[in-house]
Amino acid sequence: MSNEQPNNPLHGIKLAEIVETLVEYYGFEELAKRININCFKNDPSVKSSLKFLRRTPWARTKVEQLYLRVLAETKHN
Repeated sequence: MSNEQPNNPLHGIKLAEIVETLVEYYGFEELAKRININCFKNDPSVKSSLKFLRRTPWARTKVEQLYLRVLAETKHN
């Protein structure tokens, strides 16, 4: 069996890379407006965001979806 996931655009991308890309693209203030979670609003940091997202599947899903939209946007520009 193979661990390849050809249909998964997030395969091989670490959560830290996703968060860092979104913070670079939007900044924490805009990120908090787009995804209303406290780790982006109250004393935000990549480290605290990763800790929260790793144990909160619904929030991680929202972050991953936003990341995919950003990738699509930047590829078209």
